[in-house]
Amino acid sequence: MAETAGRASDRIFERPAELLRALIRFDTTNPPGREAACVQYVHGLLAAAGIEARLLARDPARPNLVARLPGRGDAPPLLLYGHVDVVSTADQAWRHPPFAGVIADGYVWGRGALDMKGGVAMMLAAVLRAKAEAVSLPGDVVLAVLSDEEGVGEYGARYLVEGHPDLFAGVRYAIGEFGGFTLHVGGGRLYPIQVAERRSGMVRATLRGPSGHANLPLRGGTMAQLGDLLVRLDRRRLPAHVTPVTRRFVEATAAALPPATGAVVRQLVDPTRADAALGQLDALGASSLAQLCEPMLRHTVNATVVRGAGPDVGAIPGEVVVEMAVTALPGFGPDDVLAELREVLGDSLELEVHLGEPGPAEPDMGLFDTLAAILGEADPGGVPVPWVMPAVTDGRFFARLGIQTYGFLPLHLPEGFDFARTIHAADERVPVDALAFGADAVFRALQRFGEAAGAG
Repeated sequence: MAETAGRASDRIFERPAELLRALIRFDTTNPPGREAACVQYVHGLLAAAGIEARLLARDPARPNLVARLPGRGDAPPLLLYGHVDVVSTADQAWRHPPFAGVIADGYVWGRGALDMKGGVAMMLAAVLRAKAEAVSLPGDVVLAVLSDEEGVGEYGARYLVEGHPDLFAGVRYAIGEFGGFTLHVGGGRLYPIQVAERRSGMVRATLRGPSGHANLPLRGGTMAQLGDLLVRLDRRRLPAHVTPVTRRFVEATAAALPPATGAVVRQLVDPTRADAALGQLDALGASSLAQLCEPMLRHTVNATVVRGAGPDVGAIPGEVVVEMAVTALPGFGPDDVLAELREVLGDSLELEVHLGEPGPAEPDMGLFDTLAAILGEADPGGVPVPWVMPAVTDGRFFARLGIQTYGFLPLHLPEGFDFARTIHAADERVPVDALAFGADAVFRALQRFGEAAGAG
C-alpha cells in the first residue's frame, strides 16, 4: 500500500475525486471500524510528500493520524480534522457498490462520500497542495485523521484530547464537518457554515401500571400510557428559542432572499410566531430552508426504543420503559429539557434526561468573516450564513481544549440535490466538481486563517 500511495501522491491534490475514491474503497464501517488500512494509506500519501505524521491508537486496529505543517508563527495553529469511519450500508439498496468508489453521472458514489471521506479528501488535497507549493502559512497547520466518530470517539477524538492534548496546544480554531454546502432557496444560494452544534443524549420514561391477564378489561395501563406519550410527542412541539447564532442566521438569510420570503424568515426570531413561519416557508416552496431552521429553534426529542412490552402476548406488562433520542440547543442543560418535556408529557411521568458534554453557549466567531469571504469569492452570488449543526460531531471533544470548530467543507451543489437526506443513505454521493470547489476553498483557508479576528 505504501508503494501505491507513493505513486498516487504525484500531484494527487489536483484530483480530490481520486483521493476520495481511494478512501471509499476501504470498508471502515463502524462498528467495528477497522480504520487502520485507510489511515495507513493517508500516512503513505503524506510521507511521499515529505510531511511527517504520527500514528496514535488506543487500539492498533483503530489508529489516528496527526501531522503538522509549520507556519510563520504569525497566528495560532489551525486544526483540520476529519474521520474515516462510516456508518453501515446494511439493508440498503445501492445503484453502485458502496465501497467501489465509482464515478458515474458526474458524481463519486460510495459510503462516506459526504460523511465524511469527501471532507477528508478536501483537507488532504489542501494540505498536500500547500506543501507542494511551499505556501507560507500564517501559523502551523495540524491535520488530524480520526477513527470512531460514528461511535462515541473512544478510539478517536476523545482519545486524543484526553491522552495527547499537547498535540493541539495553542490551537484556537478548527475546520471540521459540516458546512459550506449550497442551499438553494428562492432563486438564491445560501452557504451555511457551522459555528455551533447541539448537545445529544437520551431521555428515559418509565411507565408503570397494573399487570395481569390480557383477557381481562384494563384501562389506563402501561400500553395506554405508551400510546398517550407517543401521541403527545407527535402532536405537540417543544417551545422555540432564539440563540445568538440563530438570530445572526435569520438576519443574514432574510436579507439575501426575496422580500416576501425574507419577511417570513424574520418572524423566526419571535418564538410566538416561529411555528407559523416554518409552515409559511413550506407553502412558499422553501421547505429545505424550513428543515434547516427548525432544529435551530428547539430541542428535538424522538422515541426510538420501547422495553418491557412482551414477549408474552397474554400478559399485560406492569412496567414499560421508553427511550428517546434528544438533541438540545447550545446553552441548555438537562434540567431545561426536563422542564419542557414535563409541559408536553405531564408532571406525573417518571422521566430522566441524560445529555452529553456541552459545547460553548456562544461560539467564537473570529474566523467566520474570513471563511465567509472565501466562499463569497468562490461563488459571488452565494451568501454565507452561520448555522447550528442539528447533531453532534467530534467538535464537542476539541471544545474541551478551548478550540472553536467551524464546519467548513464547501460543496457547490446543484439545485435539487438534497444534501441532508443523502448523508447515511443508500446512493450517498458527491459531485466531482463540488469536491474540487471544496478543496480549493479549504486551501484558501490555509493561506488566510491569519486574518481571523485576534489571530495575531
